[in-house]
Amino acid sequence: MTKYSLLCCTVLAVLCSCNKKNQTSGSITAEDIKSHIAVLANDSLQGRKPFTKGEDKAIAYISEQFKAAGLDPGNNGSYYQDVPMVEIKATPSKTLDISGKANFSLQNGTDFVAFSRQEREDISLEHSPIVFAGYGVVAPEYHWNDYAGLDVKGKIVLVLVNDPGFKSGDGKLFKGDTMTYYGRWTYKFEEAARQGAAGVLIVHQTEPASYPWSVVSSSNTGSRLYLRQANKHFDRCQLEGWVSEDAAKKMLAAAGISGDFRALARKHDFKAIPLGINAKVSIHNQLRYSITHNVVGLIKGSTNPNECIIYTAHWDHFGIGKPDAKGDSIYNGAVDNADGSATLISMAKAFASAKDKPGRSILFLAVTAEEQGLLGSEYYATHPIFPLNKTVANLNMDALGDYGETRDLAITGKGQNDLDDYIEKYAKEDSLTVVGDSRPGAGSYYRSDHFNFAKVGVPALDMNNGLISKTHDANWAKQHQEEYNLHHYHQPSDNYTPDMDASGMAQIANLLYRLGFELSNETTFPGWKAGSEFKAIREKSMSH
Repeated sequence: MTKYSLLCCTVLAVLCSCNKKNQTSGSITAEDIKSHIAVLANDSLQGRKPFTKGEDKAIAYISEQFKAAGLDPGNNGSYYQDVPMVEIKATPSKTLDISGKANFSLQNGTDFVAFSRQEREDISLEHSPIVFAGYGVVAPEYHWNDYAGLDVKGKIVLVLVNDPGFKSGDGKLFKGDTMTYYGRWTYKFEEAARQGAAGVLIVHQTEPASYPWSVVSSSNTGSRLYLRQANKHFDRCQLEGWVSEDAAKKMLAAAGISGDFRALARKHDFKAIPLGINAKVSIHNQLRYSITHNVVGLIKGSTNPNECIIYTAHWDHFGIGKPDAKGDSIYNGAVDNADGSATLISMAKAFASAKDKPGRSILFLAVTAEEQGLLGSEYYATHPIFPLNKTVANLNMDALGDYGETRDLAITGKGQNDLDDYIEKYAKEDSLTVVGDSRPGAGSYYRSDHFNFAKVGVPALDMNNGLISKTHDANWAKQHQEEYNLHHYHQPSDNYTPDMDASGMAQIANLLYRLGFELSNETTFPGWKAGSEFKAIREKSMSH
């Protein structure tokens, strides 16, 4: 072969490689994503809360965009999947009164928040004894049981957020600084109910919770949504709630507990401590039954339409709530998660307009009520349109970074399943690096809709931009992210602005496009890695 021929072949090979990459990389732009954020985060959508006019406008817009892009209705001829829920507007008493070894009152909203998912109008706890149950964890695999020998019937348990490993300095205690599901607030409520407690109060601390008290207060004020259950949630505690760190210190002081109570609770010989105080509190519930909606669009696979890849993003936020210092009361949720829903729309348009069609079906699922406890995705996972053993993977988009492209990619729960390996491959091709959670103690793997797919065994990926900006100095992206988490997350100030940088959103979107396209043209299924708690669930599902 001549040098000229060799050069021609080399150039041809490079061009073919580039063409192949271009065909599978998508054409999702920051400008297109921003155009949809501007609509979804507009005040006219009233914060996109389920059961409101804001829901009607949000789901109409998303479904119209799916239809305009050429997607088929994804649910038996409909772009909607009905999700039956109960809305409970809980009004706690103004004070939670403490008596016994100490006598004082905690103020609603400032010192405590309380609610109940039991479907009854009035709940009253009179002089219920309070017990400090450490982290409120029963974890046989870690040889840990904070409820050992403890009878909590009729009592309120006071428990710490996160799990014993967090900031313990011992990487072998649970998973060290990486939160397990035992550290998640949802688990605390579930376990207290299993133990038969009348109530459960979680002690808020900003670092182990990963968000300030203002997030707890704003997220738990007013009405909350729950999936309907035949038992009307009577298997849950009568009272669920949080107390501030200062309030907890007062309660613990009654039993002579001071100093680092987290260190006390992480001792292997820790035993629950009755505090010698009683609580009096009541809750009045207003109940409303209604139906909210997931939005579902479908691109049928060209060769294997009975198997699917699911892209998810939640469309909901908190609606209209307590005004902030500037008087803004509309929780527009531009980053959380108008940007994910906007990216989902752009992703759907890119697939629908691509010359190369996916072999397996692609389902675009905008889910409801994520902010109320991942409820829309939970409903889909328990009422799937495609059988779970025909669902190849879930690729989730939630609160994508508004700080531009980064040189690194952050995978939530990195190391869980084979989807990581695809991203590692693309990153290498694009001269990027891949990192795990930037805040592993925040328990992010349990905080968005991908988790409900993982719980039923479907390999699920949630990823975002990293912390090394392509255009700013080394600390800029980290500072931007910290600023958002401290001052805008779940606050009315999470607003759309024309100067929002959506290039990082497009960066993630195009990577996820490549992943979905590649998965759609394979015949194999990605799996869970050895040691994952979801591996056995998937293997059992695939055997049927």
